[in-house]
Amino acid sequence: MKSYYEMLDVAPTASMDEIKRAFRREIAKYHPDKVQHLGKEFQEIAAIKAAELTQSYKTLTDETLRAEYDAQLESGEPTAVYHAPAPSAPATEAPPRPAQAAHPAAERATTPEPEPSGASSVFSQDRAGASDLVKRATVIRFRQALTSEFGTYESPAVQGFEITCIPKPPFWSFKLPSRVLGRFAEQVDAATLAETWAMASRIKPDKQRDLCVFLMAPKVAPARDLAMAITEQKRKPMPAGGKLIMVPVNTVNWSAHIPTDAPDVVKSLLTRLRSG
Repeated sequence: MKSYYEMLDVAPTASMDEIKRAFRREIAKYHPDKVQHLGKEFQEIAAIKAAELTQSYKTLTDETLRAEYDAQLESGEPTAVYHAPAPSAPATEAPPRPAQAAHPAAERATTPEPEPSGASSVFSQDRAGASDLVKRATVIRFRQALTSEFGTYESPAVQGFEITCIPKPPFWSFKLPSRVLGRFAEQVDAATLAETWAMASRIKPDKQRDLCVFLMAPKVAPARDLAMAITEQKRKPMPAGGKLIMVPVNTVNWSAHIPTDAPDVVKSLLTRLRSG
């Protein structure tokens, strides 16, 4: 388990100002506005993380508590949870806050809350950061949409993509459904789209199936810029086979830039994602 210094990503010798800056930087990642579109379980994780960061800050900015905590570290005692009473902020200086208020759980909790019951084993893994949190939530939600759409499907590993789906054709149809790939990025812009297009283009073509690539991020460039970027990529030679359809998706509200040649499954999956 991480120490308070590791939670704030500072050295044990960090100054008070360094700790304050680190706290502002880290807790801003878990503001409710940044996790409100995630599922309840992931919102709970964000609340727990905010509470841990707040406890770390309160301990390391109080000289007496920090000295006691450092002594614990040197003695090799457990460092993940320090059950000290929540110290009051010095009368001359209040704890620093991000531009917007921290998650309410960070104000009312001084020790981590238990993990939500019934959550997937992924919740027991180290809660590394907000970006990883959003990524995991996105992948889980997309896989649920795929299962609802296709039932069972093959999911071979494809480097650079978190999601792969090769659906089985329905027994009443000879037409093979499109293959689906999903990639999560920090943001979707022309550069990320070009990189993802190049990665998808290297995948073995299938003349009987289109390849639908969902490029997902919480930040997405304007639709006009994305349309121009997709048009530019389509000018490049492609291996003989089915079409490559790139679908940029904003994970905040699941809005998407849907190309005119996208198959019906693209709209169907997006509908499932929005209703999930």
